[in-house]
Amino acid sequence: MSARLKALFEYDKKEEFPSKLVEWIGEVFYDILPEYGYEVREEQIFTAFQLADAVCNKKIHLAEAGLGTGKTFAYLLTAIAYARFSGKPVVIACASTALQEQLAGPKGDIQTLSQILGIEIDARMAKDPRQYICDVRVNESRSFFDEQSNTMSNEITQWLEKTNRGERSEMPLVPDRVWKQIGWDESMSCDMCASRGFCKLVKAREQYRPARDLIIADHEIFFDDLWTREERIEERKLPILPSYSAVIFDEGHKVILPAAMRAGQQMSKEDIDHMALTLEQIQGARESLTLSAFELEQECAEFFVQLTHCVVEEESSDRLSVVIDDTLLKAGDTLRKALDCLLLEIQIEQELYLGFLPTSLLQTYETQIERAMMALDRFSRNKSRDVITWVDQRDGSFWVVPKYLSKMLDTHLFQKGVPVVFTSATLSNEGDFSYFTRTLGLKNPTCSTVESAFDMEEQVVVYLPECLPNGYEEDGFSLGIKKLISLIERSEGRALVLTNSLEEVRKIRRALQGYPFPFEILWEDQGERGYLVRKFREEVSSVLIGASFWEGIDVPGEALSFLVVWQLPFPTLDPLLEVQRKEAEEEGLDPMITVDYPEMGLKLKQGCGRLIRTKDDRGAIVIMEPVKGASWEKIVMGALPAGARIRTIEELLHKKKSQ
Repeated sequence: MSARLKALFEYDKKEEFPSKLVEWIGEVFYDILPEYGYEVREEQIFTAFQLADAVCNKKIHLAEAGLGTGKTFAYLLTAIAYARFSGKPVVIACASTALQEQLAGPKGDIQTLSQILGIEIDARMAKDPRQYICDVRVNESRSFFDEQSNTMSNEITQWLEKTNRGERSEMPLVPDRVWKQIGWDESMSCDMCASRGFCKLVKAREQYRPARDLIIADHEIFFDDLWTREERIEERKLPILPSYSAVIFDEGHKVILPAAMRAGQQMSKEDIDHMALTLEQIQGARESLTLSAFELEQECAEFFVQLTHCVVEEESSDRLSVVIDDTLLKAGDTLRKALDCLLLEIQIEQELYLGFLPTSLLQTYETQIERAMMALDRFSRNKSRDVITWVDQRDGSFWVVPKYLSKMLDTHLFQKGVPVVFTSATLSNEGDFSYFTRTLGLKNPTCSTVESAFDMEEQVVVYLPECLPNGYEEDGFSLGIKKLISLIERSEGRALVLTNSLEEVRKIRRALQGYPFPFEILWEDQGERGYLVRKFREEVSSVLIGASFWEGIDVPGEALSFLVVWQLPFPTLDPLLEVQRKEAEEEGLDPMITVDYPEMGLKLKQGCGRLIRTKDDRGAIVIMEPVKGASWEKIVMGALPAGARIRTIEELLHKKKSQ
């Protein structure tokens, strides 16, 4: 075991650690950081003190910290000190790889803090295993690359020969279709692999496991570890993450989806068809194996046909709800039996050592079949009442996820006595954390909230419609288009327009077609998301219109001076939210007030947060849909930047006319 690193401050007894930690944090924020040009922010210091108390007393804490607060330094100080106090690292779970790099990459926040404090911080990234190549798949795919003569294939071949890490970030332009051939996949059977213990993924795990201060993971790998930890220990396998002393979820409002997906099972028709077709085409294979593969292909097709009939179409959602009936359940049971038959044939094939297919491939197929059978077992049990099901709109795959995620979180995490912190700019509606608390099934968490450190009264003006217009539903769109044209002309571009769906984006594009704007309009459905954001940032006068830019984009400066909320972000028919709605109804609550309004408020809060990214930014927020007099008025007003001046759209448009 690695030696424990030196404590960051002195204390005689363990009981003194909490008070000494607070003293040290105060010293860092009030005395040390200002010497390096950092301003003293009371919001940041308050948050840091709250986190120190929560971690030292092993609480579950919700820390809402507005934009510009500096919450990263606030939680890093406590995390590093507590890791050295406890002798175990603290896990910081991020919402994306980009945030991991922002924390632990070169010139990231941890390196900056290390240089300022003059200490070595042992922080290591635990990345999604699917970001690494699989040595076996690389060897099996070499013939494919040898046959290709294009520049990309040659570059990939050269990279594969010299890479030590085998991480996708080293070759960011590798297309998904190519990465699918060489990347690690959870259907791969690693237990019997010839490269077991020596592959790139194992080396990556060996690199982060000895971390003494911080393990910077993403949400998905954290929940991979959480749901499999006890099972792996029982099977005498190492858990994915080493033992840790505390967990801090950065962007904590995003944990539900990765928690659900890593607890659930995915079944892909494409994968099953590919497996069946490969087995059918084996020259000299046993007839029973070929026949089982053919029957599986037929039953898989029938199941997905029935599934299509049961899907609730919802253009604006990535996850399509499924209305389950007896026909679909029967098709699922038949498919499960076909999978079971093929599994038996594959196991016989392995015992006979016929050599028609590589052992590694047969083991991969075995794993795929077992996962699909597990999904169908859960689906069929109790007529699917204990699971959430959906179809992924992007790839058509079928998902089966445990319904009672809050109970699973309680059992596997909250009851373990480990301090857990959720931090984000959007955890509450006007300081009310009840929606987030209920969603995660938290009993008595402690909470803290601080508003943005920016001067919103000086930096932001919000424009709302004057009132609920008569006949709004009938003429609202054409009226809105006229106002939108006037607004973005007045702002001379430099605007982000947020909608609720790509269909609405297309609808706006059709309405604006041919209009001679003196600046470029960027449409989300006509370009890759990252490229569009970069172009929007670089071309200062451009306008970006899209449905998925409510969070996760950072455009400081003049390029984003005008934020138009075309539609309030009321939630779609998402299966995960449908469960919450039904639970609210069962408790005698109004699902609209209990689920939809808070969900909308949190997303609107995120959207408004796109406008002001630095203390020098200035801009306006325009909400096109009715607010005053509507039943959601309080939620919307609570989601707006605190202190921002409120005006009417009519004032803004009149001001333009009179100029």
